[in-house]
Amino acid sequence: MDRITSRKNPNIVRIRRLSSDRDFRYSCGEYVCEGMTLLEEARCANAEITMIIWNGDYEIPRCDVKEQYEVPPELYDYVSPLKNSPGPLFSVKMPVHDTQESIASAIILENVQDPGNVGTVIRTANAFDIGSVVLTGSCADQYNIKAVRASMGAVFRQRTDRVELGSLRDFAGFNSLRLCAAELSDEAEDIRVIDCSRCAFAVGNEGNGLSRELMDICDIKVIIPMSPHAESLNAAIAAGILMWEVRRQEK
Repeated sequence: MDRITSRKNPNIVRIRRLSSDRDFRYSCGEYVCEGMTLLEEARCANAEITMIIWNGDYEIPRCDVKEQYEVPPELYDYVSPLKNSPGPLFSVKMPVHDTQESIASAIILENVQDPGNVGTVIRTANAFDIGSVVLTGSCADQYNIKAVRASMGAVFRQRTDRVELGSLRDFAGFNSLRLCAAELSDEAEDIRVIDCSRCAFAVGNEGNGLSRELMDICDIKVIIPMSPHAESLNAAIAAGILMWEVRRQEK
């Protein structure tokens, strides 16, 4: 295994840029993960691991990835986006999902800007066998390292789609899904009494909810019943409840 000691090494420059620059991530089709737990999850999911950077302060286990490098602790601290991490840091190829494969359910996130919320929704969707997590508007990147960590490995298994707002109706139509807007309004129907089969539930951002444009293209508005003293739910919590109801009705 080669040892890297310089900050100017091309592999150090590359992995730092992958972790911090969204456009660079997508131009390369790769993203960055950190930690042994995620590395094991990636291997179990047969994700394509392209490079591993090991923290020389810790014991390095055997791994069958071709490109692996050891760095001294001070260089690892420089390259890692996380503080005091034992590592390793590794890059993974973004999966290519078959968009022609029909799905039976979806959760749509619009303008959800907290990567931790996006990752949590991906983790929950994978747990409940939701067909796709659809990101629209200015959502945080699902391959942001904070989103990847919050997904707890589900990012390697769960299908996600980026769909422009103007194409959501076509996306829903192709998959024979009803578009359902989660909204706090008197006209919204209780999620417990509607038929949740073949639905795509849309959840808005943490401060403003769904945009008027998205609500206008939805077939139905739904509400999660809660105490009248509560103003709203966190986006990831709301999405989790909606997905749980989809799964509950399937049984």
